[in-house]
Amino acid sequence: MHKGKKYVDSAKTIDRTKLYDTADALSTVISTAKAKFDETIELHVKLGVDSRHADQQVRGAIVLPHGTGKQVRVAVFAKGPKADEALAAGADIVGAEDLMERIQKENFFEFDVVIATPDMMGVVGRLGRVLGPKGLMPNPKAGTVSMDVAKAVQESKAGKIEYRLDKTNIIHCPIGKASFGPEKLQDNFDALMGAIIKAKPAAAKGQYIRSCVVASTMGPGVKVNAAKLMG
Repeated sequence: MHKGKKYVDSAKTIDRTKLYDTADALSTVISTAKAKFDETIELHVKLGVDSRHADQQVRGAIVLPHGTGKQVRVAVFAKGPKADEALAAGADIVGAEDLMERIQKENFFEFDVVIATPDMMGVVGRLGRVLGPKGLMPNPKAGTVSMDVAKAVQESKAGKIEYRLDKTNIIHCPIGKASFGPEKLQDNFDALMGAIIKAKPAAAKGQYIRSCVVASTMGPGVKVNAAKLMG
């Protein structure tokens, strides 16, 4: 795979054999974010669990202290007073069967988060095949299936992120933008890592955090000393 000059230059500044302290890792990553746009800083955590087993799932949601730096578009499936509440809380799109049809027929995906009241899950369930692969399916664990739609909308807008394992037992999450600077990124990093550590399944054996890497959108990864994170 061909890497651009900026990537190659950035990679030279990183010691691949070294495990960086979090603060050093974040400072290094910010210095490698050289793109013309404000790059997103992402956290990639490999866990010592097996996601194929139900009792070793790691999943949840957290509102990052400083948000993600991204404008979040929220779609809500609700009716009546709940639909009004969602609109008042700042939802971008609110609907019921009409919204389902729009997604099905027009391939409409002008949103980043989907929230639903429990009574609408029958309707939303019909969209499982299109929402599921995009990671947009509402889920009670993530707080996106709720009667308190106003709170769910506000949290999503404030920078609530969902973390969950992929098939290779890695969690990938944004923790902000390069422009946040090291202190805000450190706050977001600590909040997310704290949540992941707290979510450790009882069935997980051996080393829980196998590796932890931070990287900017276009830059190389920097390894964080995971042993120190467990305290």
